[in-house]
Amino acid sequence: MKTTNLTPVRAFVAALGIALLPLSQSATAAGDELVHPQHLAQGADQPSALLAARRYATFWHTGDERYATLALAPDFSDRTLPPGREQGLRGPLQASRGFRAAVPDLSAEMEDVVIAGDRAAVHLRFRGHFTGQFGDSKGQGQQIDFQAFDLYRVANGKIVENWHLEDDLGLLRQMGVSK
Repeated sequence: MKTTNLTPVRAFVAALGIALLPLSQSATAAGDELVHPQHLAQGADQPSALLAARRYATFWHTGDERYATLALAPDFSDRTLPPGREQGLRGPLQASRGFRAAVPDLSAEMEDVVIAGDRAAVHLRFRGHFTGQFGDSKGQGQQIDFQAFDLYRVANGKIVENWHLEDDLGLLRQMGVSK
């Protein structure tokens, strides 16, 4: 495996000696509407963890709340809950609605996914244009391109816990809301 020009996640996976399999949207089965990772590393066959991660990414990509319901356990817990966000399923639903009000053409890509045991580490990239409303700020079409990193604990095919980090400052700067 080449080790030059790797993202930090890919370099980490390569250092562990796990095969990183390139995937593409064109390799999907007809009718499969879930988001696919560009790169996937699995220590063992964990189809339920991968399916839950893909469903949750598809929720962020489309805003379709049924994917969040399919991905998240009834007792889902956000372990890095931002101030003002409700715990449980209603928190991500609220966050998605608010963000889509600001960036209606929001898309999300799964750049890297690493699955080991009951954990899925996911590198997401969000893109769109700030044409809507965010608080007191009205978008002027600014391009949005920021990243998020999530760690999910999956049980019975659903995400039970999530720890996440987003580039919030970069996002706010792109929106012109912060310097």
